[in-house]
Amino acid sequence: MTTRTKNAESERVGGHGSKFGQKKEAAIAALLSQRNHEEAARAAGVSKRTLNRWLKLPEFQSAYLEARRAAMFQANARLQQASSAAVSTLVKVMVDPSSPASARVRAADCILVRGNQGLENEDYDVRLAALERAAGSAKFSEGFLGSRDDERDRQKNKAA
Repeated sequence: MTTRTKNAESERVGGHGSKFGQKKEAAIAALLSQRNHEEAARAAGVSKRTLNRWLKLPEFQSAYLEARRAAMFQANARLQQASSAAVSTLVKVMVDPSSPASARVRAADCILVRGNQGLENEDYDVRLAALERAAGSAKFSEGFLGSRDDERDRQKNKAA
């Protein structure tokens, strides 16, 4: 038995409230691991129509986005762990006289480009932090000055 209300988020399958949450979790996992929505729906044990309806629900979108971010966080962590070995490989190719010249040039270019990108990112971080501090100080000053201006206006009104 399915009961529907005007609000799609409050849709429930009678007697299966906990299953509904488990199915949504399974659908999110399937969306992360399958090639397309049709395969994800099949893997999660729901229809493609149901999956498409869930994908329109804000709570489902939020959970799906959180799961995608968690997956990318793990992938990025693995990339960072492997970055030292990757740099070592690039350096070995770059300095190995038996490597083709094109490979040595490509390795050198990659090292230079990535090194400059790292510096730019650090610069952006420093500049962003300075802007955030300045914006925080400006908000504080506005609030402080605003309260002084309010007090001045109250005193003028009393005098008038």
